[in-house]
Amino acid sequence: MNKFYKQNMALLGFSEVDITPAFPVETIGFGRADNVSRGVLHPLSAQISIWELNRTKGCLVAIDHIGFSKEHGNQLRQDISQILSIPKDKVMLCFSHTHSAPNDSTETEYFRFLCRQVKNGVLQAIKNMSPVTAAWGNTYGDIGVNRRAGSNQLDNRIGILKVNEADSGKLRLLLLRVTAHANVLKEDNYLISADYFGITRDLLKCKYGCDVMLVQGASGNIAPKYFKSNLIPVDADDPARFCNSETALEDMAFEIYRRVECVLNDIKTRRVRQLEMYSVYQEFRADVPSYGRASLIEEEAKEKAGIDGTAWLSEVQRLLDNGVRAQVETIEIQYFAIGNGCLCGVANEIMCEFALRAKEWIHNDFFYLGGYTNGCTGYFPTEEEYDMGGYEVYWSMLLYYIYHERVFPLNRNCASLLIEEAVKNAPTFFKENIQV
Repeated sequence: MNKFYKQNMALLGFSEVDITPAFPVETIGFGRADNVSRGVLHPLSAQISIWELNRTKGCLVAIDHIGFSKEHGNQLRQDISQILSIPKDKVMLCFSHTHSAPNDSTETEYFRFLCRQVKNGVLQAIKNMSPVTAAWGNTYGDIGVNRRAGSNQLDNRIGILKVNEADSGKLRLLLLRVTAHANVLKEDNYLISADYFGITRDLLKCKYGCDVMLVQGASGNIAPKYFKSNLIPVDADDPARFCNSETALEDMAFEIYRRVECVLNDIKTRRVRQLEMYSVYQEFRADVPSYGRASLIEEEAKEKAGIDGTAWLSEVQRLLDNGVRAQVETIEIQYFAIGNGCLCGVANEIMCEFALRAKEWIHNDFFYLGGYTNGCTGYFPTEEEYDMGGYEVYWSMLLYYIYHERVFPLNRNCASLLIEEAVKNAPTFFKENIQV
């Protein structure tokens, strides 16, 4: 291959590493008294992809995990950026949000192991960089249900980045963007699992003989349609909308595969002419509630969801006693734009309406705003969700405030502000190619 040809082609390097814990660990994802794992149902993995076009290079990593703390996410990104000699904002971590993986904040030995494995994967991916062609396409699948009874808001796009070897035309990689919580396995599961992400990857690998990555969309209020549990979980308690099945993981995977199969041959890859990866930052405010309001929320959470908010209530009191009336969260909005599509991610658990409104504002179905990017910092409700309250808005904060560095949801007007910032800062070439 001549030098000119290589310089004008996008290059892809890929590897996959095992990140399954070899010992019992504390998991995170359910408000249980005992969260220690009791074995492995499915292995966990991380997929590392390195992309390069002329002088632009970026790294996209998909990890079977609920989502690191921002501190841990930035630590791993910094390590990867040093290996690749690129800025940290050219490294994007995409978490599957499985509820059946280790707690990185308490399991420090596991976190170090995971980082070593991912960094080894980066070194492996560097060694197999080769020219590729690529293109995005969409199919539409029935894998998620809005948690709010009466709401039909869904982002049922299954975004597909199809990547072929430039020389042979052989399928090299499928990168899928899906939107449904990775908690098909519910609170009575104590086994380590990648949930439906792992089953889906395995199915697609077998069918197409290529590498496969999955990234999560704006799934904060989207539960999986199929679930497997001996309980009746609060996020799947309507048999008319949800299906409890022994084959729930396979049902989710097959629905995705079936939809991908319908359109994959119609996606024609082409030479990649644009590649960008960068971040912008925006501050958002979360007001600290009065003690009276906090007490009412704590009582409601205990009565309706069995959540003990005693420690949270004490933290609210401590903040108020110290004159803290608001907490500020700086949100990183990161972009991975390649060809005719763009992944745009934040660490929060944003609702599906964020993605729907963003694609409408930018007039492009290949603009994918999603959460669980570089970490997981709690639910980010829309204005409508904010007004309804409940678990996604208030109660979850009683459990996970210690990880999110704030005690209350971001203020009501922040949803529109985030969407506006995400669209406004989208790549110039992407916006120029919009067909209004």
